[in-house]
Amino acid sequence: MTNQRVAVLGLGKIGTILLQGLLKAGVSPGSACATVRHVERARALSAHLPVTVGTDNRAAARAGDIILIAVKPQNVGELLDEIRADVTPAKLIVSAAASVPTSYIEGRLERGVPVVRAMPNTPCQVGAGMTGICRGSHATDAHLQAARQLFDTVGRTVVVDEKHMDAVTGLSASGPAFVYIILESLAEAGVKVGLPRDVATLLAAQTLLGAAKVALETGDHPALLKDAVTTPAGCTIDGILELEEGKLRVTLIKAVVKATQRAKELMFEK
Repeated sequence: MTNQRVAVLGLGKIGTILLQGLLKAGVSPGSACATVRHVERARALSAHLPVTVGTDNRAAARAGDIILIAVKPQNVGELLDEIRADVTPAKLIVSAAASVPTSYIEGRLERGVPVVRAMPNTPCQVGAGMTGICRGSHATDAHLQAARQLFDTVGRTVVVDEKHMDAVTGLSASGPAFVYIILESLAEAGVKVGLPRDVATLLAAQTLLGAAKVALETGDHPALLKDAVTTPAGCTIDGILELEEGKLRVTLIKAVVKATQRAKELMFEK
């Protein structure tokens, strides 16, 4: 990655997070550039970022070996039409636009351009992101590895078949919002039973972080980990009973399913 020039087209939230991750990973500021839609925004970002930020997508596309598309799904087609003449098969397109298939991107560019589709999430901003990636029909193992290195700078990366990308969107991209609701609810519960709000929030947040870390590092099934906490006739089983009666489990499943279905529709909206 340190030898590749990276152009971020659409320096919004995700684009900025990824750019900052790359810079922390050792990519030279001189090897990166970015674009936004408005001149005023470009000037403001250039003032506090160590890279060139402009509004000329074509110039940025010409400059980059890896072109990261981070615009809204509805704007991808317009962007691809704009940069088509400047993108050759020697470059790699990495798209972080939700719901946009690699075949759509390939169809708007010259034949043979390698494309990797990615779906990162917002915890990338603290280096704890989760990104799903898949390859298009012209991308090689080397292209996939280059994209993986990009997203590994801000968390973990998993390679999936493209048919699963909307599910990745519904689970890991939308998932943080669901977890924040759980976090907020646990903190409110702590307040209800007498804890100061700041203490309750800290207890809830660190508990979620710790539980997730145990699951990742042990590889044990969540049900097994749950059973290890749940002692016979103890307090935890009473709490679990309340969760089951409240249908928390089925509600979370339905939330992911609904978000996945919604992900399939995003690129078709104007």
